[in-house]
Amino acid sequence: MQRLPFTEDLFCLFLKMALTLLTTLIVAIPVTYCYPAAFQELTENGRNRTSIKFLAVGDWGGVPYPPYVTAVQKTTAQEMSNIADQMGADFILALGDNFYYKGVDSVDSPRFQETFETVYTAKSLRVPWYVLAGNHDHAGNVKAQIEYTHKSDRWKFPSYYYELNFHIPSTDKTLTIIMLDTVMLCGNSDDFVDEKPRGPLRALDANRQLVWLQERLAQSKADFLLVAGHYPVWSVSEHGPTDCLLQRLRPLLIKYNVTAYLCGHDHNLQYIEETGVGYVVSGAGNFLDPDVRHWNHVPKGSLKFFTGQASTLGGFVHAEVTKNKMTLTFFQAKGTSLYRTVLSQREF
Repeated sequence: MQRLPFTEDLFCLFLKMALTLLTTLIVAIPVTYCYPAAFQELTENGRNRTSIKFLAVGDWGGVPYPPYVTAVQKTTAQEMSNIADQMGADFILALGDNFYYKGVDSVDSPRFQETFETVYTAKSLRVPWYVLAGNHDHAGNVKAQIEYTHKSDRWKFPSYYYELNFHIPSTDKTLTIIMLDTVMLCGNSDDFVDEKPRGPLRALDANRQLVWLQERLAQSKADFLLVAGHYPVWSVSEHGPTDCLLQRLRPLLIKYNVTAYLCGHDHNLQYIEETGVGYVVSGAGNFLDPDVRHWNHVPKGSLKFFTGQASTLGGFVHAEVTKNKMTLTFFQAKGTSLYRTVLSQREF
């Protein structure tokens, strides 16, 4: 058998084949950025139920020194339990900045106990907490927060971004919630410098998430479609609108007729309605900020509600999704509702 001479061209051919194989293997390796969507089981299965109910709270993450909680966090946790008792809550959306000021360093961090497990102790709050990461979480180890899913019976943080699907009880309607990592999408922000995201750390990760999001939105037939992230699209407060999300996310929310976008980051409660999408800011779980420096940086007439006064003692949002509407109620921690709005189901 005649041996072929090992020429430079042949070497290049072998190298090309090896690189192709390596690329194929890398693409085939599963990543922890997202996971296949499935329908979630609701924890309360009453026979006469006709709705899904949940709470949304952001920026609830205590402080990194004793007693590891703030007065606002404690009073908000108490009122969350009261409302969950009175109105019902199947689950809770945790909208980022879960641990101030630099997240956690490992899955064994005592902060999981000090700032989460020993604060939200009421039976009515022992429901699934669907978690996403904020800018302060990204200052630490977000993978450790994802790993804590395996150590807690209620902490649900399967990946950096993911999709939740629910059947609305006693109806043929569905609710989908897409949980995003807006820090991965837009970059981190330094609250002590200029507060604006400077662009993603890794463009490949940001683009991968954006492609995934567009695919999920395009395929969704949900009657109610929510998207949640940490950074606001629109805000009148300290951080203001997030330019990256205005450019990359807002057009998708409008194009695919998303019901509402929920976020935190600014430490107050806001409701903004623009081009058919409801924008919910619920970032009053641990601190309060009455700042309105961006009052004129949202579309005229779009701001429907705002509060960040210290006298509220904190705040959160209660949502109820029925066969044909979604009702959002904004609560202050001192025990009264402040604002309520109703959103219609999607039209195709």
